[in-house]
Amino acid sequence: MSLCVLTAWGQSSSSSGGGGVVVETKNITLPAGSRAVLPCQSPRMVWTQDRLKDRQRVVHWDVVYSSPPYSVERVLDMSPGARQRVYNGFNKGRVSISDSAFTDGNFSLFINNVLTSDKGVYTCNLHHHYCKIHQSIQIQLNVTKSARKEKRYWDGEKTVLVVLLGSSVMLPCVNRLALWRDGVQEDQQQVAHWDFQPPGVRPNKADRLVDLYASGERRDYGPLFAQRKMNVAEDAFTYGDFSLSIFDLKPADKGLYSCHLHHHYCGLHERRVFRLTVGPPVPLEPTTAPKIYLPSRLITPHIIQKRNPEEVSGEDGPRVVNVFLPEQRGYFVQHLGYFLATFLLLAFIVFAVIMLTRRRKKRGNLASIISGGEMALECTELRTYNQEPLNSDYKNNLLKERDMVKECNKGEKFFSEIQ
Repeated sequence: MSLCVLTAWGQSSSSSGGGGVVVETKNITLPAGSRAVLPCQSPRMVWTQDRLKDRQRVVHWDVVYSSPPYSVERVLDMSPGARQRVYNGFNKGRVSISDSAFTDGNFSLFINNVLTSDKGVYTCNLHHHYCKIHQSIQIQLNVTKSARKEKRYWDGEKTVLVVLLGSSVMLPCVNRLALWRDGVQEDQQQVAHWDFQPPGVRPNKADRLVDLYASGERRDYGPLFAQRKMNVAEDAFTYGDFSLSIFDLKPADKGLYSCHLHHHYCGLHERRVFRLTVGPPVPLEPTTAPKIYLPSRLITPHIIQKRNPEEVSGEDGPRVVNVFLPEQRGYFVQHLGYFLATFLLLAFIVFAVIMLTRRRKKRGNLASIISGGEMALECTELRTYNQEPLNSDYKNNLLKERDMVKECNKGEKFFSEIQ
């Protein structure tokens, strides 16, 4: 598991040695031992060879008429591999552009015998589908019947031409950049390279890591790519992905990494800068390897793996390996529960036996007293069973004792009858 923190930070192109416009900057923090991927992608760097002889460049003129019904119309278009095409049959032979437009970069529109219906806003559109570049320029055409009113001026948004009715006019559209002209080999002008600037090193002293060319040539500098420490995909120009992969990060990998993309044919010069910081490694979870007990000695799994295969194969007969896995923590608690339950059951049985024995003894004593005819009862005990109120009018103690004897005799007769 790795932790990646991305934050944007500003840096001017001049502060890192130039080499293009900085379009992206990031701070990346990863733990030591992990893998870092520095993204560098651009669809404009995808190499697709033009097999149709440069038909990916197109110029076309459009017009928005200033008079009713104020419609929009395509005037003409042209590409290097095809002739110019005029859309309105009335304009054939009257409007055109130079056949050498894609050679000298002059895409101006010529209009002969200007009519009042030609008044409107004209747009020159240049499309380079290979380089994904689209440019346009607008020119307003007004028609007058007076030669003194002819003029050319800028209204703040576009050029305005006021021309005489029936005359000829040229609406200017010139772009002499190399990508709009023939004779440029685009496959030889695409290059991508990575630079590394360690901490404390000036930008102009940065180390070059690798150069990649659309022609398939590749130049590695230093042993990092040979040792598979760093890598850029072989099909980088196929998908426009020039991301740099760094394996087994170490503190020495800390610093600034710059991805430079140059497409000289398309005029593309971009740079992406990454500040890589290497943090402490992620701690591993402690693991205990199970012990394996052999009949003769105790060994661990890593010792078994390091044994000599010849020594193992030379042993006579198969051997049985007994593996004792460590007991779980709940094993002791489970057995303790069994022991306590057994102890409580035995205690309950002993308590029940003691109670039954004591009850039997009590019953045996009572039976022996009844059978022998001997029963010692105190008068104070018999008084509780006498429901009649005691006569307190005794004349003397002799009479009182005689009454108590009578009561005791009655009790003996009662128990003898029961027996």
